[in-house]
Amino acid sequence: MPQEKRTGSGVLGSLMGFIGLSVAAGILVTAAVTPALAVTGMSTKGAINAFDGLPAFLDIDPPMERTNIYATASDGSHQLLATFYDQNRQQVGWDEVSQYFKDAAVSAEDPRFYDHGGVDLIGTTRALLSNFVKSSGTQGGSSITQQYVKNVLVQNAAQITNKEESDAAYEDAIRQTPERKLREMRYSIGVEQKYTKDQILLGYLNIANFGGVSYGVEAASQYYFGVSAKDVNIQQAATLIAIVNNPNGLRIDRPDSEKNGAANGYAATKERRDYVINKMLKEGKITKEQHDEAIASPIEPNLKPPSTGCQAAGNAAYFCNYVQNTILNSPEFGATLDDRRATLRRGGMDVYTSLDLDIQNAAQAAMDRWVPQEKPNVELGAAASTVQPGTGRVLAMVQNKTFSEDQQVGEASRSHTSINYNTDYNYGGSNGFQVGSQYKVFVLLDWLKSGKSLNDTVDASRQSYTRWTDSCEPGGKMTTAPWNPQNYDGSGSGRITPYEATRRSVNTAFVNMASKLDLCDIRKTAESLGVHRADGGELSKLPSAVLGANEIAPLTMASAFAGIAAQGKFCTPVAIDKIVGPGGKDMAVPKSSCDQAVTPEVANTAAYAMQAVFGPGGTAANAVVPGAPQFGKTGTADDAYDTWITGGTTKAVTSFWIGNVQGMPGTGRKSSMYNVQANGTSAFQAKFRAFAGITTATIGKFGGDAFPKPDASLTKTQQSPVPDVSGQSVADATAALTAAGFNVQVGDPVLSSVAAGMVAGTDPAAGTNVTSGNTITIRPSDGTGKSVPDLSNMTGDQAKSALQGIGFTSVDQKCVADPTAPPGDGKVTAQIPAANTMVNPANTPASITVTKQSC
Repeated sequence: MPQEKRTGSGVLGSLMGFIGLSVAAGILVTAAVTPALAVTGMSTKGAINAFDGLPAFLDIDPPMERTNIYATASDGSHQLLATFYDQNRQQVGWDEVSQYFKDAAVSAEDPRFYDHGGVDLIGTTRALLSNFVKSSGTQGGSSITQQYVKNVLVQNAAQITNKEESDAAYEDAIRQTPERKLREMRYSIGVEQKYTKDQILLGYLNIANFGGVSYGVEAASQYYFGVSAKDVNIQQAATLIAIVNNPNGLRIDRPDSEKNGAANGYAATKERRDYVINKMLKEGKITKEQHDEAIASPIEPNLKPPSTGCQAAGNAAYFCNYVQNTILNSPEFGATLDDRRATLRRGGMDVYTSLDLDIQNAAQAAMDRWVPQEKPNVELGAAASTVQPGTGRVLAMVQNKTFSEDQQVGEASRSHTSINYNTDYNYGGSNGFQVGSQYKVFVLLDWLKSGKSLNDTVDASRQSYTRWTDSCEPGGKMTTAPWNPQNYDGSGSGRITPYEATRRSVNTAFVNMASKLDLCDIRKTAESLGVHRADGGELSKLPSAVLGANEIAPLTMASAFAGIAAQGKFCTPVAIDKIVGPGGKDMAVPKSSCDQAVTPEVANTAAYAMQAVFGPGGTAANAVVPGAPQFGKTGTADDAYDTWITGGTTKAVTSFWIGNVQGMPGTGRKSSMYNVQANGTSAFQAKFRAFAGITTATIGKFGGDAFPKPDASLTKTQQSPVPDVSGQSVADATAALTAAGFNVQVGDPVLSSVAAGMVAGTDPAAGTNVTSGNTITIRPSDGTGKSVPDLSNMTGDQAKSALQGIGFTSVDQKCVADPTAPPGDGKVTAQIPAANTMVNPANTPASITVTKQSC
């Protein structure tokens, strides 16, 4: 039966203190290889000096190991999405490797492994004599320790990111020279001093190449036989150890090979395998019965090819691609791009992501239900990203295409692409898409930040604008060519509140709001919520930006709106929760940066208005689903080439875009989403249906709380006194009243002493406190009015003269006798018209009453 434990106390291991004394070891090795060195011109003394001058110890860094990317399943378990590797390797421990592997390696490669001190002098001398003296071809002879050292040197060379340096180090590690062999021996002695025999053997089994990109016994066992390294049988272990002898020539994943394929039973590999089995019997590791059974068995591969790259991630491929680019862009994984690429493909990381497979699968199902992968005559694209408010964690990321990095596939099929429409260009994405009216939310936020109310009124009539405030520009002003934006239906809306403008998405109202704000502040408000162009450029400074002219990625919009849902706390999107590196140690990961972008009062008030978008008459009423309050904003770019909806609940926010990826090849033509048919409806309507499907899933899993109440000071109904515009022209008076926040209408002319055509007064009158947005009626003057003077205490003659002086041609006079009256001509005690009455004397009768002692 095979022995379970071997010791390292053999004769050669103790001879002259071979392991412990490097000088003595140098003399022994030199003596053993002197015939070979003699023909190279190296003296014994020179060899000893060269040997003693070599480093005694070899730094053994972790070998290349594949990186695994995981998502979270319904039960909380981690599901593998994809792997990345240059060498497919999974490091395993001593107990995770079958004893058959250990026995096969030692029996076939180095039977005296547990007895020598790192260098098998007999085998080494035989190999050197053959290789360098007899010139009879390359012969083995290296101990397992020496082979391990060589593999480590090759591995170290492969991990150098500079290609020229890597190639040089590789050549230095493998070239057949006495100097290289001496260095290998010295390193082997040092390794034996530092590590136990079992550690060395395990290191060798974990690092060795088993053909192609299969490295280490675990990856090799899974690839060739579909089992773990701890579960292989004798013949499987012997087959894999046989492959190590000639990894390229003896690999058994080429069934069509004429020399070593299925047709001849993998003859070359079987010959070497049987040699290994025979050696296992000779060394007493297996019984004769086990030997005979193993020898009689055919080689039967059960290939389980490992996947690499994001194409293996199924519907999560675009999210996987985002994670991949996050690693390649983040300094936590290396100082240079080459370093970060090496970390991804060689670093042995287990990357646990934020992806929620329940939401991911539901989102992809909604996308597939409503949006086709391709349509004739239009380059149709669609993408959706879902983000968790308050953390920035990306919960889902889907697209209407199949991920493929094969350029030929992408060119042949418009249903395949490697471009991630959800992300920025630097993260594998496109240059973004015009966001349309969604951008109005940032105008609304800035409106509230400036202290204005949702219930203020703004002029939503169509008008031209040329001058703007922009504190980022020299002088703080911007002048543009006349801009006369209109609403989608061409209508004007008079004066409406920002609340109503948000619900109905009224362009003219938001442009008017922006004209009263600072364009620079609006941009900064957007930027505080992470908004940026997908191509990396600056946000447009033109006034048209307030209606969504910037090209932005869906992930960016979802993250910005999630900041509003989180009461103004914006968190940068993050896709990686945790990374466990080699040895089970946690590694540094890119963290979400969270900041209070706007105050809770401003965010909550904006969210209050954005809930109306999902209410009756709101532009997203078709997307509302039961189960939780929802908020958001729709957006449609010019000519409906792109159309969006972004929103959700307090627990999850989704941004959904559908539109033209680019113009049709050869024409550059784009299509309106109103005119493109998706799956049973227009592409314009499809966004509501797909978005609703995603929101249904997020509410089903996470629910959704009531949004906080709006701030009272930002929703109050403001009142202002009516300005006194009497005596002004109608045009000037209209401008003054409009600037004060009132609607204006012009009534019929009224009797007034003011010059004809000028303003006699208003209704309500000047100084009256009136709610902003109410209508003030201007009353022009007819120019014929006279104000009747106060005639009291005048004599009759004086009164008549005064009335005739303002235009009265006839004045009736009455006398009233009163003995108690003062003596004299008497005084006026009554008058018609009354004092201070506005009249037209030409058609108004006049009379006075004079009281005196006697009539």
